[in-house]
Amino acid sequence: MEPGTASSPRRGRARVLLGAVATDITPLRVARAYRLLWLGNLVSTIGRQITVVALPYQVFLLTGSSLAVGAIGLVQLVPLVALSLMGGAIADMVDRRRLLLVTNTCLAGCSTVLTVGAFLHWHNVGYLYGTAALIAAFSAVDQPTRSATIPNLVPAEHLASALALNFAAYQTALLCGPALGGVIIATIGIGPGYLVDVITFAAAIAAVLGIPPQPPRGAQREPVLQSIRGGLEYVVRQRVLLGSFAADMVAMVFGMRRALYPVLATSVYKSGAVGLGLLSSAPAIGAVVAALSSGWVGRTRAQGRVVVAVVAVWGLSVIWLGLAGSLWLAMIALAVGGAADAFSAVARSTIMQTVTPDHLRGRISAVYSMVVVGGPSLGDIEAGGAATAFSPEVSIVSGGVLCLVGLGAVVAAMPALARYRARYFTEVPAPQAATEGEAAGS
Repeated sequence: MEPGTASSPRRGRARVLLGAVATDITPLRVARAYRLLWLGNLVSTIGRQITVVALPYQVFLLTGSSLAVGAIGLVQLVPLVALSLMGGAIADMVDRRRLLLVTNTCLAGCSTVLTVGAFLHWHNVGYLYGTAALIAAFSAVDQPTRSATIPNLVPAEHLASALALNFAAYQTALLCGPALGGVIIATIGIGPGYLVDVITFAAAIAAVLGIPPQPPRGAQREPVLQSIRGGLEYVVRQRVLLGSFAADMVAMVFGMRRALYPVLATSVYKSGAVGLGLLSSAPAIGAVVAALSSGWVGRTRAQGRVVVAVVAVWGLSVIWLGLAGSLWLAMIALAVGGAADAFSAVARSTIMQTVTPDHLRGRISAVYSMVVVGGPSLGDIEAGGAATAFSPEVSIVSGGVLCLVGLGAVVAAMPALARYRARYFTEVPAPQAATEGEAAGS
């Protein structure tokens, strides 16, 4: 037998396995506009995640209260709920490219306010809460607009891969941003961390300038309230969408424990700002690995079952976090949860974008954004309150248990989620599922 002959079949099987699970990078190669938006968003989100770490840490230093940190979620939740649906309706009525330019410029302005306040040593937490509310308000418009733009930048057969790459970029930012933020805060202070966020917004704005105009299409303009009502009615009719949103809301409200990272880092694990950065980055470690190996999600027809299974894994990882006795065990638990969240996000995003027509994508993406951002904000409030009443460990473990119970209730109430079989959206929502060959564009 010639050297290497026996290993050739093994190498062949390894390549086949890698091709089956790896995320396809074709959208980055074939779609210049998508590539620009992807790169700009990656750079900007890394900077934004530094602020996500710095803001609650600054509030904790000023107040010493986990409840005060959790209150950041409350002040962000109000503008998020008030403006998300309106932002989605606006995104379906105007040029989405222009709207992204406005929102990114305003978000950069909010980070500038935080930078100035940190350098001038403003000690009143009121301006921190006010700025956090403004960030949530502009993000409520920015996020659904950005999400609704992506399907128009890539061929339909590459949409699942584009969404997976988008999530991989976001999780990479969650991995790098908090860790970088923890180092910056620990070495040179909170102000420089905010300043990095301001500078990185230049990449996001430049990327938006590089994509083609995104004018509204597919539907006549209608009053905003009527437009919002139409979007909500569509979600209610599409029970798989409603079920996927409900499952994620349960996971985030009861399983999101980011408001407890400061107290875990400073009081439980005695690791300070560096430990805070590590805890904040840990979910992204698992999420990046999962997002880059999520190719199988786009090729799986039973995407509803994927959502149910990985949300269950998320709940179990939260219980593990509450029982962890060290920083490193806590980081492993968070990484497992991050991986589960990544698979869930890719599956849920693919379901949403493939069953929703373009003229509704802004509004449906707004509902999705309310869940993705509003759920964690409610989770911050619940986690901070439970930790104040009992202990951080009790807050975490009880949240994981409630996550599993809530998931069971969602599956029982909306069985369409678990029964969903993947299909691609073309011109109008099709009642029948496409064959695997048609879905792949063959």
